Amino acid sequence: MLLLDQAGWHVSRKLQVPSNITLVPLPAKAPELNPVENIWQYLRENWLSNRIFTSYSDILDHCCAAWNKLADQPWTIMSIGLREWAHQF
Repeated sequence: MLLLDQAGWHVSRKLQVPSNITLVPLPAKAPELNPVENIWQYLRENWLSNRIFTSYSDILDHCCAAWNKLADQPWTIMSIGLREWAHQF
């Protein structure tokens, strides 16, 4: 099973799906079903908002620094992505 968020750049009619994979599209605009959306929000709120970037490389540097800070906090990542309702089944 492979969950798809249905972003336009993730969908192609040309994709040949192997018989042992089932594609499951998530509803549009449902971040509660796609925990990585909450990770991006956490990055923006904590390390990437209210900044003035001077260049493209400055944006990349800030994004990499934010990602590395978060990667050093695996328990934070787990708490952001945890969905209590998903464990009730």
